[in-house]
Amino acid sequence: MSEEARRGEDADRGPGSVHQAFVVMENLLEKLKVLNYEEELLSKHNMKSLSRHYFVSSPFLASNSGEQFYMFTIMAAWLINIAGRAFAEPQEYDEPNATVSNILTELRAFGVKVDFPPSKLKSGSGEHVCFVLDRLAEEALKKRGFTFRRPSYPTENTEEESVMEDDAELTFSKVEVETIEEADEDEETMMDLEALKLRTTHTEAEPSSKPDEILESTMEAAEWNLEVERVLPLLKVTIRTDNKDWRIHLGQMHQHRDGIQSSLTEAKSYLDKLQEDIGKTLEKVSSREKYINNQLELLIQEYRSAQAQLSEAKDHYQQASGGVMERTRVLAEISEELEKVKQEMESKGSSMSDRASVVKVKQSLTKLKQEVDQMDVRISLIQHKLQQANLKEKSNMTRDMHATTIPEPAAGLFA
Repeated sequence: MSEEARRGEDADRGPGSVHQAFVVMENLLEKLKVLNYEEELLSKHNMKSLSRHYFVSSPFLASNSGEQFYMFTIMAAWLINIAGRAFAEPQEYDEPNATVSNILTELRAFGVKVDFPPSKLKSGSGEHVCFVLDRLAEEALKKRGFTFRRPSYPTENTEEESVMEDDAELTFSKVEVETIEEADEDEETMMDLEALKLRTTHTEAEPSSKPDEILESTMEAAEWNLEVERVLPLLKVTIRTDNKDWRIHLGQMHQHRDGIQSSLTEAKSYLDKLQEDIGKTLEKVSSREKYINNQLELLIQEYRSAQAQLSEAKDHYQQASGGVMERTRVLAEISEELEKVKQEMESKGSSMSDRASVVKVKQSLTKLKQEVDQMDVRISLIQHKLQQANLKEKSNMTRDMHATTIPEPAAGLFA
């Protein structure tokens, strides 16, 4: 997305959308502190604590995209595991697209609607990264049973705060109380006219106690000065300022504004001078650069032509090297087949020149003859036994036949 399109989108959403990511990041950091991420996650990976605006993308914040993306992936995996779903912790050399897609899949499984592409998370910072981590942190807090409650504000006490008073000073409130008491006493004296008249009549009746001469002080000047110095701190009235008064803040604002204006006027002269020096230096650099380019124009053209020739030579070399590699492969195959044929020829030649096979054949023939002689002997023995069995069987048969033909006895001998 181009810079103009991004600015147009921010303008459509409102003027406060630019700072929304800062608010989300601060809320996310509070949720991570509740989840005790420093001991459970950062200490395991030996990392430092996150700043308030770590995942916020801003030109005024120093950032490392690789470090931020790795921190984002391991923190997302940790939150998904806390939320109750098994998720393997990504490694440093894993495919970023696959890791981001898996994180968004788990986020959708929690019922969160995701309407931005996975490429928004590859930078490791921005409002989308803060959004994903914030939603995963909420799911982790739900799994642990933690909920944020409304703050309960204490009731304000209307009683005046007791302030320790110095014996050597009088506060403005004490002076007001004393003046009120004196006014009350004056009113009482003014109202009690009858008593005053009686008192005056009583004093007129009595002899006058006024001195006849002018009173003169017998105290020395040094003692009088000491007494004045002793009583002077008690007569000092101080008014304590209240830091909550808006007039004090307004005065401080005017004072700071004057200081800023004076510092600005002082720094503006230095900045103007610095800008002028930089402009002159840039003009010198540009003029020197043009001079060098004019002087080296021929050399640059020669370099370009040499570069083109070098690229052509590299192309020819690659084509030739490709043909050489193909022929080398064919040669290796032919050499392997030739080696096999040589081995077969050597084995056949050695078998033909060697008489060991003939000796083996003769030995086999003699062994066969011996076995044939043994078989003949066995056959003759078996035939002999068979003849004996046949003769024995014939003799038994004849004996049985003679036993069955017994002559009958004569009937007239015993009649």
